[in-house]
Amino acid sequence: MTDLLETTRTSEPTRLRRTVTAVLEARSSRWTTPLLLWLASRVVSTLLLGTVYLLATANGWHFASYRREPSFATFSGSWDASFYRTIAEHGYPRVLPTDAAGHVVPNPWAFLPLFPGVVRAVMSLTGASFWVAGVLVATLCGAGACVVLFRLVLAVADARRARWATALFAFGATGYLLQVAYAESMFLLLLFGALLALVRRRYGLVAVLGVVAAFTRPGVLALAVAVAVHLVVRWVAARRAAGAAAVDGEPFPWRERVAVVVTGLVVAASGLAWPVVASTVTGRPGAYLDTELSWWVGFVGRVDFTPLTPWFLMAGRWLGPAGLVLVVVVLVATAWFLGRRDVRSLGPEVLGFVVAYVAYLVAVFLPQQSLPRLLMPAAPLLGSDVFLATRRRAVGWLVTGVCLQAVAVVLLWFLGFP
Repeated sequence: MTDLLETTRTSEPTRLRRTVTAVLEARSSRWTTPLLLWLASRVVSTLLLGTVYLLATANGWHFASYRREPSFATFSGSWDASFYRTIAEHGYPRVLPTDAAGHVVPNPWAFLPLFPGVVRAVMSLTGASFWVAGVLVATLCGAGACVVLFRLVLAVADARRARWATALFAFGATGYLLQVAYAESMFLLLLFGALLALVRRRYGLVAVLGVVAAFTRPGVLALAVAVAVHLVVRWVAARRAAGAAAVDGEPFPWRERVAVVVTGLVVAASGLAWPVVASTVTGRPGAYLDTELSWWVGFVGRVDFTPLTPWFLMAGRWLGPAGLVLVVVVLVATAWFLGRRDVRSLGPEVLGFVVAYVAYLVAVFLPQQSLPRLLMPAAPLLGSDVFLATRRRAVGWLVTGVCLQAVAVVLLWFLGFP
């Protein structure tokens, strides 16, 4: 009888584990798995944010971002979300604000219109404040981003890698951004969707999602590069297959070649459109660039923009010659990482996009505390062996991500902006 009881007790965790595994591996898991992971991650992130908020409020701690209306919703819409609120409630200024010396100061033109536009629509329909509507939109888009990331990794790898990549993304150091009033989760939803459509060769959908994403966050030019890589790969494959009888006709029909080229051009044009819009509306050439450079003043002073120099400028200013060496080491390590076989196995579309996106960040971005946030579009790389070679390694990265998220919440809410 004792043996029977022990066997029953031992089998209960096993039965539970098998049940959970069966649910995750069910045919409907393309929805249920990423949504369950998203839901669990929102519990973790909300607990972290809520704990910090309650402690700070009870003890009168000062936040890095000033808030007129202290509440958990405004706490979840800190930092530059105030600019999204201005856009949602008042639109963009027709005259760029300047200081006494005539230099452009930070203003809403640095932020693209889709996220605040959608939030404004939700505000109108529900009567909610910007903070509540912004958190709601960002959270729902975060759920969508998890679902599409899961399907993207599943399309280029397997179900195990898709599950773990989605978990590392949702529970990672920047996981809290999937529910705060920033445009990140909306941009990731659109971007992952465009990459998935590209892998599945649905070029019209790539163009639509790419254009919409271009008015959500900067960085869509990297998607145009991924389209170009896809074109080259298919073209080369078609040339190699030339002369061989094709079962389903020509491997790369001309209509698809034209569709890929048009898609790439449309996405590239949309990625360059916002600076033109800003200059046209304000009547000031370089309005967008001047606005972006206004955020650099606190880090490197007032400088002119030169592509491919921001990382060296920032490192040299704060760390001297050692900083320049550090940048070179980081770039070499990044190149080594992206050249790994397991990373390349994720497919030319994913690799092409990530390489182009990293190059974009190096070319135009001044590295500071926002860098982890801006690296989120590289999340498909979480499906590589660097993170998932063994179960122990995957669990280690998952735990590390949750711990770093707790650190990030404290540091960014009380010391600086992400």
